[in-house]
Amino acid sequence: MSEQQRVPVGVRFQEAGKIYYFDARGFELDAGNFVVVDSSHGQEVGRVVVAPDQVLVSEIKESLKPILRLATPEDRERAADLKKRVKEHVIPVRERARQAGLQMHVVGGAYGLDESILTFYFTAEDRVDFRALARDLSDELGTKVQLLQIGDRDRAKMVDGIGRCGERLCCSSWLTTFPTVSIKQAKEQDLPLNPSKLSGACGRLLCCLTYEYEQYREIKGGLPKVGARISTPTGEAKVLKISALKGTIELLAGDPLQRFEMPLDQFRLMYGTALRPKELTEEFEKALMAADTKPAVPGRGGSSRPPPRSGQRPERPARPERSASRGPRRPQQRPPRPEPEAEKPAETTSGEQPRKRRRRRGGRRRRGGGGGNAPPSD
Repeated sequence: MSEQQRVPVGVRFQEAGKIYYFDARGFELDAGNFVVVDSSHGQEVGRVVVAPDQVLVSEIKESLKPILRLATPEDRERAADLKKRVKEHVIPVRERARQAGLQMHVVGGAYGLDESILTFYFTAEDRVDFRALARDLSDELGTKVQLLQIGDRDRAKMVDGIGRCGERLCCSSWLTTFPTVSIKQAKEQDLPLNPSKLSGACGRLLCCLTYEYEQYREIKGGLPKVGARISTPTGEAKVLKISALKGTIELLAGDPLQRFEMPLDQFRLMYGTALRPKELTEEFEKALMAADTKPAVPGRGGSSRPPPRSGQRPERPARPERSASRGPRRPQQRPPRPEPEAEKPAETTSGEQPRKRRRRRGGRRRRGGGGGNAPPSD
């Protein structure tokens, strides 16, 4: 089936459940209509939440199951009766699992509209081998029984309840997907790190910790942390408290020390450009003092060589002078110099010698080498 022939429509089976897409070809549907579809749990009654003209066909790559028919009032009434009947089976099934020694807690169940499949949902810390229990329940209830393991948040979503805020649980009323929650988000909002106060009905961290996390990060952006010592134009100060809700910061400064509170906007306006952590200021001051007190190296314009960095090989010390007892140093073999271009020799008068020749003969006499006028050695 080509994409031009498909007419995708979004259907939801729970109040705040996931949206599944089906092919509505042949039906004129709008948001709010009830339809009957074939799912993995049998025939179910669902509610259209995304109309066909609101779905981008190019974003849906998988094949779509067709919608069977529009749900009649009898279908909706039958679905409500089956929901009540399945609640009567939850407690007996939970007792059967306990007698079988299975570490699982049955939460709820759901009947298919045609009663061909009965699904039970349970939670467990580890994997559970429930095949024998499923066979026994199928023989006893006269229908196919399947058991599905869910998480703690899905359990709270299915059971429903009231949160610590006094309102209905977000996951049961409007939250379709579970966000990623971490303890860092609670620290950023200055909440007490008490598990009993940060956990919801599911036993996990509250999903509402993510709602205002970005706002807190934006408010505290660029501000020093609580307990930090800062250098300001008026002297050193210590940050005692930052209140994002009130938009104020509390400092300890002055001589004598006094506590005072000011708005964050005023604090950024007064100290934002000159705000520096105390540790960074002390590090710069130590570096400047060390540069002033270190002796300068002669012959280099009075500048001192900086110490080697960590992991850098230190400089090799200078070699000691060669002692006289080890004999004279052998001359090093140097590569021959290229001969300069021939130049016209300078004219000399009689009795005069070039300066280079006289200098070379003088060096031979000092070394005791042979020369035309050197006296013989004993």
